[in-house]
Amino acid sequence: MTVMTAPRAQPALRTRTQSASVATQIIALSGRSLRGVVFEPRTLIVTLLGPILLVSVLSQLLGSLSTTLSFPSGTRYVDFVVPAIMITTALQSALGLIISLLQDMRNGLINRLRTMAIWPGSVLVAHSLAGLVRMVLQLTVLSIFAAVVLGFDPPGGILGTAAAVVVSTAVSTGLGWIFIALACQLRHTELVQAISGTVTFPLIVASNAFVPEAGLPTWLRHVAAFNPVSHSITAARELVLGHAPVGQLLAALAGAAVITVIGATVAIRGLSRPG
Repeated sequence: MTVMTAPRAQPALRTRTQSASVATQIIALSGRSLRGVVFEPRTLIVTLLGPILLVSVLSQLLGSLSTTLSFPSGTRYVDFVVPAIMITTALQSALGLIISLLQDMRNGLINRLRTMAIWPGSVLVAHSLAGLVRMVLQLTVLSIFAAVVLGFDPPGGILGTAAAVVVSTAVSTGLGWIFIALACQLRHTELVQAISGTVTFPLIVASNAFVPEAGLPTWLRHVAAFNPVSHSITAARELVLGHAPVGQLLAALAGAAVITVIGATVAIRGLSRPG
């Protein structure tokens, strides 16, 4: 008699796709964003030339301000303005984040990534990190150019300049996440760029970036005193000039950290929303 045996159970098929770690996702996506700059000479040249041209023009046009009564005694204008250019470059770098992000939204990359087994925030963190790498490269080239060509030699030396770069990085990170959140919520290129530009321009102009607060008109002096960009510029400037603005430095870093957390939370939720 033939004994019938039950068929052996087959192992269940895997229904979930194995995904790389979050760190691996971020590194891969950051590399993709950076390749568009590193391997595109025209983009790289324009990115590096912007701060250089700005500091060159301002140091020549407004250099005589260092002899006025409102200007800090014993401070050269180039040493005064370079930290301001660092912060304004950080703002422009943050603004540039939304261009590449919205481009990925338009060409369908974001929708494609959303169908894969990856953390939704990976693409946003990757864009933020890529923007910071570009900005640090800009500030490094700016500092070297200012030192070699314009005689930038502040009392704070290399350490003070490096600390100012850290402040600029924090400012760029915080504001960058606000712009990313705006892009993820609105998803309209022209509208997001218009809003971001409208916000950024008065933050730069109504500050102590290019003229000391004492030299501003009375009404503008009050505006600059409440402008958060002015406080960031002051912190970076004091570090470059060899001072230790502990209170302003902590305020700038803490403010940037809070803005980063809020912006990242809103951005990830906005990206996860269908549409």
